[in-house]
Amino acid sequence: MNKVDEIYKEIRTVIDPEVGFDIVSLGLIYNVKVEGKKAVVTMTLSTKSCPLHELILSWVKDASMRVDGIDECEIDLVWEPAWSIEMAEAHVKEKLKF
Repeated sequence: MNKVDEIYKEIRTVIDPEVGFDIVSLGLIYNVKVEGKKAVVTMTLSTKSCPLHELILSWVKDASMRVDGIDECEIDLVWEPAWSIEMAEAHVKEKLKF
């Protein structure tokens, strides 16, 4: 498994407490790349007013740095494209009756 896949695997452990699904399955992670010992995670949140904004970002950083050889994580928080439930994986949409 390459480092990007390992990082995605670790980020899947980050659960959005408001809906109970991991943020990868929700479609909140747009991209992960590795630059040397640094992970760069491009992501969004379900809303700009997410009350757990800082906490979720810290969880993503912590999860990324659990991967062997990753010493730093930069979060690129973007609002475009805006997140919608259509970005979630099928099992999430099914459980949320979308």
